Amino acid sequence: MRLDQRLVEQWVRPGSRVLDLGCGNGELLAHLQRTRQVRGYGMEIDADKITAAIARGVNVIEQDLNRGLANLADASFDTLLMAQALQAVQRPDELLDDMVRVAREVIVTFPNFGHWKTRWYLIRHGRMPVSRALPYGWYDTPNIHLCTFRDFEAMCREKGLKVLDRLAVDQDQQGSGLSRLFPNLFGEIGIFRVSRGEVIARGAVRGR
Repeated sequence: MRLDQRLVEQWVRPGSRVLDLGCGNGELLAHLQRTRQVRGYGMEIDADKITAAIARGVNVIEQDLNRGLANLADASFDTLLMAQALQAVQRPDELLDDMVRVAREVIVTFPNFGHWKTRWYLIRHGRMPVSRALPYGWYDTPNIHLCTFRDFEAMCREKGLKVLDRLAVDQDQQGSGLSRLFPNLFGEIGIFRVSRGEVIARGAVRGR
């Protein structure tokens, strides 16, 4: 699994009800079923990935996330996961509203467009960056709504959501002192745990 997928495990309570949006081949949810004994479902649109997830023993709902989660009742799940897929939907703001309605807590991960390597690439080449975190060209990327740590936290404030936890990591390790002090500049991947409620100002992303 990717590092961000491994790190979300610490925030998932054993035996909880989990929904994994954009679950892909079901690797993360299958892992949580083994290690956390969660009861959950994945949601995916790609037929090949659905087949792979089912082969792993994951229950999958075939659904386009761009259509929202209106078919799911309020507080249907304890935790909702979305690993590096929020930036690929048409209206991430509207989907986030649905996510906090359906689950008590939401864990999302996304590539940070404010990372220093991204900024340097733009300055040096004058072109949209290509990296391990952003491996696509501008013309074929599924990432249609890239954002920074500060962008995401601003959206949470506007929606009255509470940021419970946040990690800033790179592709290889959990992060450095610099990524903890200046996550918007040195964090390559953002991992956020949020819920409904008043935003905690302490710990919000500041600086560059």
